[in-house]
Amino acid sequence: MTTHIAIAGAAGRMGQALLNAAQNAPDLKITGATERLHSPALGTKFGDATINVDVASATNDADVWIDFTTPAATLAALDALSTKTRAAIIGTTGLTPDEEAKITKAAERLAIVRSGNFSLGVNLLAGLVRQAAQRLGPDWDIEILEEHHRRKVDAPSGTALLLADAAAAGRNLNRADATLAPRDGVTGPRPEGGIGFAVRRGGGIVGVHEVMFASEREMLRLSHEAMDRAVFADGALAAARWAATQKPGLYTMSDVLGL
Repeated sequence: MTTHIAIAGAAGRMGQALLNAAQNAPDLKITGATERLHSPALGTKFGDATINVDVASATNDADVWIDFTTPAATLAALDALSTKTRAAIIGTTGLTPDEEAKITKAAERLAIVRSGNFSLGVNLLAGLVRQAAQRLGPDWDIEILEEHHRRKVDAPSGTALLLADAAAAGRNLNRADATLAPRDGVTGPRPEGGIGFAVRRGGGIVGVHEVMFASEREMLRLSHEAMDRAVFADGALAAARWAATQKPGLYTMSDVLGL
């Protein structure tokens, strides 16, 4: 079975990684690609696809839409997809609760796989974090450190939030209720049971994430480092193959991987 895909932001770093990975996959066919208005990449061809600005025409023959762009662009695209497109893979980060709710609404008509990170290693890490949080008591402090390139605009990263969701789930909490406020100035003692974040930005770091569990007497560190954006592209394409055969709904990489 050949899955037809259309890719948003085709000239960006993730768009290029997706195009390169898909071109080498015999069971995938690139049938559409988009870029922002005035992009120098407009008109460039990839197989049967020509990069343009119109989502509807780019998805006219696509089974799956893959979007790693911006919140506003992602939401606009979901409203503009052709009726042939039955699934969407969304790796866009930095969405507000209202924007998340709009994606949930779109999942009533599309099979949407939404994740802050599509790498196999990160999603296995999230499973380990959930188990550790479940087995270690609230006297173990949880801190999440993330590092990314200097051009990243949102913080904490979508992956850090994914890991925080896993830690909170392990303690039967909502992430919003467990997240500690950013530290600045005289903050006082650390509250018990909370989840803290530390953020680093610099150079061309692809992605480094570490979850620290610390008690008064010992420390556990679980970490993952991405060395090539291809790991995210490979995971997104695996999600596309899977989503193309699913019913409408909102899914995660745990569903794709059967974790």
